Amino acid sequence: MRPELVLASASPRRALILDSLSIPYEVRVPTSRETLLPGELPAVAARRLATEKAASISLASGEVTIAADTIVALESESLGKPADRAEAVEMLLRLSGRDHFVYTGLAVRSTARTVSGVERTRVHFRPLARPECEEYVATGEPLDKAGAYGIQGRGAALVERIDGDFYNVVGLPVQLLFSLLARHGVRYDFTGLEIVPADIPCGE
Repeated sequence: MRPELVLASASPRRALILDSLSIPYEVRVPTSRETLLPGELPAVAARRLATEKAASISLASGEVTIAADTIVALESESLGKPADRAEAVEMLLRLSGRDHFVYTGLAVRSTARTVSGVERTRVHFRPLARPECEEYVATGEPLDKAGAYGIQGRGAALVERIDGDFYNVVGLPVQLLFSLLARHGVRYDFTGLEIVPADIPCGE
């Protein structure tokens, strides 16, 4: 038996990851607001926002929803989506030659319960000059992305190395997803998802 999976996200990047895994899903856009609280740590915020997104989706029996929120953090400062091209350039210059962290909170919810977690990946940018930051921003790619770059696209040219889950930086940490699905009795069988009978351990 296969669960009906709901992706609580309008992100084409998260959808592409599920497509690459041959996991069928339906998209329902969450209605919660992505607002950071004063002094809230990035990891705490990412997990809270993902949980709120999952809770905003109406579910029927047999449906399981996954919701995610990704935050880019430079030291303790959360970097959201740039307001315009000028802010995107300044963001990239701040990240130039430095480490930053990408946190993705993930929540998996059924009608019975919600489980959640957060994944962290360290990303190091090579040194960048203003003209090349302006060239990248001119492509339009960074304008709808936290931290003003997309590692799965042209932004890969900015990244010198990462330590952790690549898919976390894209916006959907795959191993964390499978771990949380397992706690709902759902496993990945390489053709999609299946519900594991209760008498077969699925993992905690």
